[in-house]
Amino acid sequence: MPEADDLAALGTELAPLSRPLWRLLGPLAPLAVRTALGCALAGYVSLALGIGRPYWALVTAASLYQANLTLTWGRGVQRVVGNLLGVLLFAALVPLAHTGEVALVLCCLALNFGAEALIGRNYWLGSVCVTPMALLITEFTGFQEPGRLITERVVDTLVGALVGLVAAVAVPDRRWQRVVRTERTGPRTLAATGRSQNPHPDQRTGDTTEGVRP
Repeated sequence: MPEADDLAALGTELAPLSRPLWRLLGPLAPLAVRTALGCALAGYVSLALGIGRPYWALVTAASLYQANLTLTWGRGVQRVVGNLLGVLLFAALVPLAHTGEVALVLCCLALNFGAEALIGRNYWLGSVCVTPMALLITEFTGFQEPGRLITERVVDTLVGALVGLVAAVAVPDRRWQRVVRTERTGPRTLAATGRSQNPHPDQRTGDTTEGVRP
């Protein structure tokens, strides 16, 4: 059982949670508005274009948003490049997948393994595996015409990326932009932070060095 002192410390840590809910959720408001606006507009535009799967555009828009506009733009480029390359990979795999149900399942398993292995290293590289896997999964209920799937995926990717970027520009988050800017301009070496006050001898040359080279 916790001691009385532990309970007192716990109460102190939980004190900020007693603030009004609108204050706790306030910092998340720009992100929520940006995501809701971008996803809704992307879905409506996709529907207006007659695309059968508008949720692909919605998911694309939702995947873009980062701490600032520069990072959001970079994520958008990665998403578009990864999806377009993934569509090409789907076009290469679909003849094999259409040979039978077992081949379809094996292709999806291989792509899922590739996505899990690559998405943590590079987002666009992981998207190259995620995109054909998503297209092949739609064929579990029956083989479909590849040209239509490819067209819908490409259009939804472009619509979601463009509309998502427009929403990011329309609803900026100044608070997170200041945090990112401060982190980028901060010290990047031990010498710059003042943690290394004395020169350290280089074991190879005997020279002294101040801090760590960037």
